Amino acid sequence: MSRILIVARNTFREAVRDRVLYNLVFFALLMIASAAIVGQISMDIETVVMVSLGLSAISLIGLLIAVFTGVGLVSKEIDKRTLHAVLAKPLHRWEFLLGKFSGLVLTLAVNTAAMAAGLFLAMLFVKHSISRGDAVVLVAVYFILLKLALVVALAMLFSCFTSPLLAILFTGGLYVAGLFVAQLRSLQMTQLNAQTQKLLSVLSYLLPNFGNYDVMGAAAHGRPVPGSLILHNTLYTVLYCAIVLSAAAVIFSRKDLK
Repeated sequence: MSRILIVARNTFREAVRDRVLYNLVFFALLMIASAAIVGQISMDIETVVMVSLGLSAISLIGLLIAVFTGVGLVSKEIDKRTLHAVLAKPLHRWEFLLGKFSGLVLTLAVNTAAMAAGLFLAMLFVKHSISRGDAVVLVAVYFILLKLALVVALAMLFSCFTSPLLAILFTGGLYVAGLFVAQLRSLQMTQLNAQTQKLLSVLSYLLPNFGNYDVMGAAAHGRPVPGSLILHNTLYTVLYCAIVLSAAAVIFSRKDLK
């Protein structure tokens, strides 16, 4: 565990040196500008616009970091030949992967928390107060972080056996497909044969269901999120990440690094 924590800490420091956190400046400027804009809108919808815009920005910026940085966690170490020196120490390959994953998730957590603080400051600027019902925004932010952790795991999996460009494309494609899992499960197409329909049904349960993490509408309108959904999404993310990282560890352990 100590070796994993060391790798995670170094990954976090590396992300800071790569100026990943500079996206917070962009986010702060975006929220300030949006606060000035929505201040001119009717009081009935200004909070909805603010929350929707803020959560969308957090999700988009976090997704870009998760995909591009997640893919580079392994491929960059291989390209720079620094991985050989790291693995020459008493460190298993799966520990290296888990440490890298934990470090990037920590980076995303810090980014997400800072951006959430910016969102609440913007909400305070517009509404002049923070109500108890605004706590649902924190749930939406938590779901975004869970989603980003799953994206990081997928990005690391693809980076273990393909090029960085293909890994980015595969991760992005799987993310888009995962947004429509619910529609895929309810799809009824009479022109398809039974085998194809069964294949689509099985595929819908294998794909990561990113649609479950989307509660932006409820957060924007102040509707509470059921506790069962919070528990379900947490357990689902932990289990899915464990499966994906286990597959990545198996592939990475057999990868020829010469």
